[in-house]
Amino acid sequence: MSVQIHPAVDHGIKPALAGFSGGKLVCACVDHPVEVTITSQTAHNHVCGCSKCWKPDGSLFAQIAVVSRDAVSVTANADKLEIIDSSMTIQRHACKGCGVHMIGRIENTAHAFFGLDFVHTERSPETGWAAPGFAAFVSSIIESGAAPDQMETVRGRLVELDLPPYDCLSPALMDVIATHAAKSR
Repeated sequence: MSVQIHPAVDHGIKPALAGFSGGKLVCACVDHPVEVTITSQTAHNHVCGCSKCWKPDGSLFAQIAVVSRDAVSVTANADKLEIIDSSMTIQRHACKGCGVHMIGRIENTAHAFFGLDFVHTERSPETGWAAPGFAAFVSSIIESGAAPDQMETVRGRLVELDLPPYDCLSPALMDVIATHAAKSR
């Protein structure tokens, strides 16, 4: 049996829809779900192995994309959101009912990714979101319980899915961070 990465990619990756302009994300609560409306397409969608990102039950990875925070609004049951750990760079806003992370926001104006929100597009009933294009922080799945001796198999599966595995962010995003750091000096 093949390694299960994430339900949104395990059976193939759906391409982005040309002209797609957003939709709604909904938490897993049956009663009064949190709803987040996004009014644009996302970027840099990827599967993430870090131990901080929310993952569906049984998944080795989360699926995360970014979008301008100006395009994000909580449109239902905002009172159910709480910040998981306010000491973290990414302020992950999760539903108090089901635990699903709905928005990850960086409040530090000096951070390279300030102005972008991190979102889980797999929580949307709409199709057409930007497709995942890489896997980030792959080795970190070990911290969440993955067997170290299975990492070669996991990386092989990611390559099969056309999700190049990195133990950081993609080279393009690492370049953004380095450029920001250089300009800050």
